[in-house]
Amino acid sequence: MASSAMGDTDGRDERAKYLGFSSIAPHPYSPSDYSAGADHETEKETISFPAVGSPKHFKKSSSGITTTTTGSIENYHSIEMTQVYDNVSEDIDKNGVVERSRWVLNAPEPPGLFREAADSVRDTLGSMRNKYYKSLKSQNSFTKRMLLINQNIFPILVWGRNYSAAKFKNDLMAGLTIASLCIPQSIGYATLARLDPQYGLYTSVVPPLIYAVMGTSRDIAIGPVAVVSLLLPSMIQKIVDPGTDPITYRNFVLTATFFCGIFQGAFGFFRLGFLVDFLSHAAIVGFMAGAAIIIGLQQLKGLLGLTHFTNKTDIISVTKAVWNSIHHPWSPYNFIIGISFLGFIFFTRFLGKKNKKLFWLPAIAPLLSVILSTLIVYVAKADKNGVKIVKHIKGGINPSSLHQLQLHSPFVWEVAKIGLIVAVVALTEAIAVGRSFATMKGYHLDGNKEMVAMGSMNIIGSLTSCYVATGSFSRTAVNFSAGCETLVSNIVMGITVLISLQFLTKLLYYTPTAILASIILSALPGLINLNAAYHIWKLDKLDFLACIGAFFGVLFASVEIGLTVAGVQKTQNIYQ
Repeated sequence: MASSAMGDTDGRDERAKYLGFSSIAPHPYSPSDYSAGADHETEKETISFPAVGSPKHFKKSSSGITTTTTGSIENYHSIEMTQVYDNVSEDIDKNGVVERSRWVLNAPEPPGLFREAADSVRDTLGSMRNKYYKSLKSQNSFTKRMLLINQNIFPILVWGRNYSAAKFKNDLMAGLTIASLCIPQSIGYATLARLDPQYGLYTSVVPPLIYAVMGTSRDIAIGPVAVVSLLLPSMIQKIVDPGTDPITYRNFVLTATFFCGIFQGAFGFFRLGFLVDFLSHAAIVGFMAGAAIIIGLQQLKGLLGLTHFTNKTDIISVTKAVWNSIHHPWSPYNFIIGISFLGFIFFTRFLGKKNKKLFWLPAIAPLLSVILSTLIVYVAKADKNGVKIVKHIKGGINPSSLHQLQLHSPFVWEVAKIGLIVAVVALTEAIAVGRSFATMKGYHLDGNKEMVAMGSMNIIGSLTSCYVATGSFSRTAVNFSAGCETLVSNIVMGITVLISLQFLTKLLYYTPTAILASIILSALPGLINLNAAYHIWKLDKLDFLACIGAFFGVLFASVEIGLTVAGVQKTQNIYQ
């Protein structure tokens, strides 16, 4: 990047390139944060980018930066943590040269972590310094004030006024498409979280409906995700063993979900969004890669039909458990079914990548795999020959779980700490994917409202038998590719899953557990981003240290150790 005097901004531009953005994202200390002592000016910069696909232009205006983005969607089925699509920047001429305007700041050093937290809380509590409260006081009538309050809490009241039948048609198709992916994934993620399968489906009903009326992203698809489903049991099993006391374990999961929602809502209300950045991009890249490997090894239990397995998450314990289990009797039919349909899922992704008109094929491949494998097991009576099946899945509407919250348990503070950790990880994942698609489409994503929406849906979810929900990378990419217009696609998805819970769960009795393992395994490649790790190494060696620290911490110690290593490294970087 040009201009050595602007090293910090150039670093962000380089990071923007491997984040998949066409222009630099608003810095946490943007011009609006410094009304005094900052001189603002713009300069032109010329950058060369490779041509990508057929250009499609979008307008974006955020934090003083106006851009025209040109890009194409690639590999939606293998959406990654940091590279959602390949795109290039503004006004590309025939030689592939790009011109754009960017901010040049002559501002003081940003405040420290605790100073920024104190300032955020003070600004929130000081209503005279908050634009929202000022606009509220400017309204003369009580009705207008209530309308403004409701519109601020429920953005659907704003964009819903311009909703049309044409938009509903697109949202309907997108919602049905992501529901076909969501149903088998939710069942698989529930088993990963050491819960009964129906809890994954519950989590795909209530949270998406709540987020649809409170969220600001048009594209994000809400539901259970792999990393959170691994994180919860890895920490809660230190309090109670899910194998010996599954009911108490489930109650602690719901309690952790409740605290997760409380923390997420507090982050948004007090405008503490910068805390989400406490886990740097580099740390998240390493954490996701390590978690993907651990999740993959744990799926060998279902893929091989193993009965005895370890509850630990480090690679040494998991590998030892796999090796010891192989010496026990196991049926090869589980492996044959799992590998066959895993190959089928990857083949549909290959077809979807080659022919963009077949974008729907990899989206429905997991559901087709469940249907076909269930039919094969039922007809061939393979469960009599050692093939392990899901068996009973409780159907019906989400039951109330208020009485299951362990708020008076002696372990309540330990569960609250787990809720805090999960809240940060879930928010980091959701806001990362939300900002990526918002940048591509050229609309603004309100980070604080996002956190309030996420917090609200998890609080209500914990009262309706749901565990922690957040934005899913794979389902959001499918939602985007299916042509979603608004969050109505989440409503369609939630209603579809609810109908499935009510009428179709009995049909899943003979579903082989190997298929659920295959579906989870098929989602893991998108969590490993080698290109991002390489760019981190080239740009910042300290960030790369956080990356490998998180990776090896997850791999050889535990998930929480990996997060701790990443957080410690990030704290050191802040104060250097």
